[in-house]
Amino acid sequence: MPKSPVPVAVVGLGRWSTVLTHAALASPMLHVVAATSRSRASRDAYQREFGIPTVPTLDEILANENITGVLITVPNDAHLEIAARAAHAGKHIFVEKPIANTMADGLALAALEKTHGIVVTVGHCARLLAGVRLIKAALDRGELGKLCYLECRYLNDRALRLTPESWRWYPEKAPGGCLSQIAVHSLDILHYLGGEVREVGAISARLADTGAAVDDQSLVLLRFAGGHLGYVGSSWTVPGAFSVLAAGTEALMSYQIDQTLWSQASKLHQGAELFTQRRGDGFGKRTRLQVPPGDMFREELEVFAAAIAGEAATDLSARNGCVALAMVRAALQSTEAGGRAVALDTLLA
Repeated sequence: MPKSPVPVAVVGLGRWSTVLTHAALASPMLHVVAATSRSRASRDAYQREFGIPTVPTLDEILANENITGVLITVPNDAHLEIAARAAHAGKHIFVEKPIANTMADGLALAALEKTHGIVVTVGHCARLLAGVRLIKAALDRGELGKLCYLECRYLNDRALRLTPESWRWYPEKAPGGCLSQIAVHSLDILHYLGGEVREVGAISARLADTGAAVDDQSLVLLRFAGGHLGYVGSSWTVPGAFSVLAAGTEALMSYQIDQTLWSQASKLHQGAELFTQRRGDGFGKRTRLQVPPGDMFREELEVFAAAIAGEAATDLSARNGCVALAMVRAALQSTEAGGRAVALDTLLA
């Protein structure tokens, strides 16, 4: 833990800034000292809710020598511009997922670390979910046998609530719709559990009748370097659901949470299901495991704070953020090519 809380500022005061501020306030490792938005209404509402000073310009945040890092929650297409300005001012960077919308922007943002000697942490919080961590530990211990198959499903009804006023309505701001906004979490989880991804194939569809210009269904297949396969399913037009499954030659593990509690991460262990099923046993003989409490949003910010303090390398790294983005871009390419597999290394070179 850092010797004292890391002073940070929030950049962008949309809905997710509230989630991250609550998470920061719950941690002894960070201290939110300021926030900024171009919107006066957003600044006023934020200051009323949290009592944290707000300013109208990013320049005021970057000129403040008492601020060590920034939490960037602006729309994805603006990540690089804000991050580059912050890095130039010597501020450490926490940026929401995806790291960017294009590979050029993502790789450029990742390069800020080396160029400016700062930390870049990407908010792939879902790999911090308690059940995901327990599955990873079981895989590392070899308890499932040889890994064969991975699956993650993330579903919600976002597309049914989209309007032209939302930046997620537009493909240049939310490429692939649900693919870049929620499936990116699932893709990162499977990379975390399964290791290096070699190939990506995908198909997508647009089913909502709102008129949004983005796809709202996505199915992605992954081929890993170890030979095992993965599947990521996402939808923006159905009731919320989130589940992860890892299956090997000796056993499988399955994890499910109440997706409607996603933004209340400290409650996600309530009603969560985690079980193992051994080879030769039916569903009725599965073993239920306890899911411990956690808060992936607080934990991701603490990963950021620890990295700033030089205490630990982070697996929420800019490099991993670029891998997740590369899987999204490969899936988009595959969709355009009728599902043909795309080699991931062609995007990360």
